[in-house]
Amino acid sequence: MVNNTLLSLITFSPLLVIVVLMFTPKQMVGTIKTIGVLGTLLPLIMSLMLFAGFDYSAGLQFIERRDWIKIPIGLDQNGSLTFFPIRYEMGIDGASMPLLLLTAIIGTLAAVGSWQMKRRLREYFILYHLLLIGMFGVFSAQNLFLFFLFFELTLIPVYFLLGIWGYAERERAANKFLLYNGIGSAILLLAFIAIFVQLQTVNFGELQQVLTNPDDPLSGYLSPEYRYGLFVALFIAFGIKLPIFPFHSWMLNVHVQAPPPVVMIHSAILLKMGAYGLLRIGINFFPDQAYEFSVWLAVFGLINIFYGAVLATVQKDLKMVLAYSSISHMGMVLLGFAAMNSIGFQGAIFQLVSHGLISALLFFIVGVIWDRTGTSTITELGGIAKSMPFISGVFLAGALASLGLPGMSGFISEFLALMGLFGAMPLHAAIGAIGLIFTTIYVLRAVLRAVYGPTPSRLTRLADAQPMEAIPLVVLLGVIILIGIYPAVLSDPLQKTLDSIVPVVTGIGG
Repeated sequence: MVNNTLLSLITFSPLLVIVVLMFTPKQMVGTIKTIGVLGTLLPLIMSLMLFAGFDYSAGLQFIERRDWIKIPIGLDQNGSLTFFPIRYEMGIDGASMPLLLLTAIIGTLAAVGSWQMKRRLREYFILYHLLLIGMFGVFSAQNLFLFFLFFELTLIPVYFLLGIWGYAERERAANKFLLYNGIGSAILLLAFIAIFVQLQTVNFGELQQVLTNPDDPLSGYLSPEYRYGLFVALFIAFGIKLPIFPFHSWMLNVHVQAPPPVVMIHSAILLKMGAYGLLRIGINFFPDQAYEFSVWLAVFGLINIFYGAVLATVQKDLKMVLAYSSISHMGMVLLGFAAMNSIGFQGAIFQLVSHGLISALLFFIVGVIWDRTGTSTITELGGIAKSMPFISGVFLAGALASLGLPGMSGFISEFLALMGLFGAMPLHAAIGAIGLIFTTIYVLRAVLRAVYGPTPSRLTRLADAQPMEAIPLVVLLGVIILIGIYPAVLSDPLQKTLDSIVPVVTGIGG
């Protein structure tokens, strides 16, 4: 159905909350919190409706196309001004639908986690909902112009959310975030302009048709060398967001200095935008170049896995452990992409969703621990399980999911990514499997020392989870287990999309 407005309603529903908050007196703290949290339920409900109505046998769905902007590009033979139309185009398929639903879930739970925020709440929730608009838009956009617009929209609120509400070195972290992501955005914009100049279209479907069909008359406009350069540019641009070593240092600062709800959003959603862009635009538009580059994808993936895991093992702060863990887990996404087959791609997207849920859960718990104790240093915590048994139990469960315990989402994602890679690059897959051993080491070391060690006297009377804290814990852990025991909830909608991507990448099908 063309011009189904559900995606636009999901994307722009936070605008209603922003308008209401702008007219809410800043002294009404309780009302602002209530509006900020309840306002996330509308896109969540609509996202669940979208998921329930998704047709697993179809490709692009919930399509909306409307005339939007006309850009003057020159004069025709009669001297009249000619225009290039940029249309408002939204749609969703099996690759973007799970990530949009993940955004809605994390968006609501991180808002619940924001209940503990204490200052400048009106500005905080306005920026928070502006961020939601950008994230929903990235996964719904169906042309380069809209994608870039929403992609850039996420930078502004994150910069201020980090720079104003973060911890001691928040301004330095915010500036570093903006610098790195600004460079990535500049490279991305240049690549998009180069594509548009040569092919005179920004629509995803049209670009895929031109770039993957050698019989298309426009296909010859881009030489193999030109295409390879564009793919590498896209790899760098999205690799900074992912992040890929050595473009990762900005992310460490964000994860340590940002307030817990912002870290939940950043680790669970914003990092995934880089991987989604690499698949949707990089691999999907330039399949031959991606196939040639696949060995390098595997190499960068292995570097991420071992670099992140080894450094996570020696960290003394829980935030740094989780930050390096994110780098390591994103390496598994690259291994899934490097497989260049349906199983590997499926494992990569499973990893995006799984890590999004697990990282949001773990960072939320670390934020609660910080709120209770004023520290996230492992040696200063000790046996908090005695006074916080519920939080500690969920923390351990989340850690087990992170290391890939069967029955949880982490196991499914890593299993599929490695199984897909074994068929293409068995040596790289074997090395990647060895890297998982380090995950077990750093996860169990951090959790057991922080939660189940000797209990310092000052930590014997800590409060366990409050109702507004228990909601995110229970929901996130529940979804992690659901995906672990019933992976078809993700694999079924994914398959139709992957069936359209894999043949043009390999030339032989999934």
